[in-house]
Amino acid sequence: MPPLRPVPSGDPSPEGKATPTPLADLLVRSARGDESAFATLYDATAARAHGLVLRVVRDPAQAEEVTQEVYLEIWRTASRFDPSRGSALSWLLTIAHRRAVDRVRSAEAASRNDTTYHRQSGVIEHDETAERAEASMEARRVRSVLQSLTDVQREAVELAYFGGYTHTEVARMLDLPVGTAKTRIRDGLIRMRDAMGVAQ
Repeated sequence: MPPLRPVPSGDPSPEGKATPTPLADLLVRSARGDESAFATLYDATAARAHGLVLRVVRDPAQAEEVTQEVYLEIWRTASRFDPSRGSALSWLLTIAHRRAVDRVRSAEAASRNDTTYHRQSGVIEHDETAERAEASMEARRVRSVLQSLTDVQREAVELAYFGGYTHTEVARMLDLPVGTAKTRIRDGLIRMRDAMGVAQ
């Protein structure tokens, strides 16, 4: 993989005048080992991907690390991109979001390990322990219910509620009409609500 430059800080639009080559074509060429195409893809999309990652992990240093991991994965797996299943930008941002969520979950696991250590080595008031246990159980239930959604519902819900994007932004990122994005988010939330109601 060619060395990556710092995340560009200008206009994050991947369809700007400076990058007329379609992203899908750049991905196909990257899959063949074309480093120039990959560099162009990176310049066209890195700011957008980094913005998404930063919204999820909320730490600039970690966001930089995760963004680099994202593009390493894209370089390695570009051949898996299937234009018939969605846009190149959606595919790329899905990888970015998944990597960011994985980093947050890893941090949560480390935090839980710290909590376990302190619980075993010190005195924690009963109410605080109960609150932590309840929060952990709720987080597990939400993640479990998310897995019950269809792929398109889960993608839209995660971008809207874990990524913090508006319906309009979600629609643009997934190359969908706003009404379709709203419908996927609404249907996903209804399904989650019903599933969590059953799980209680």
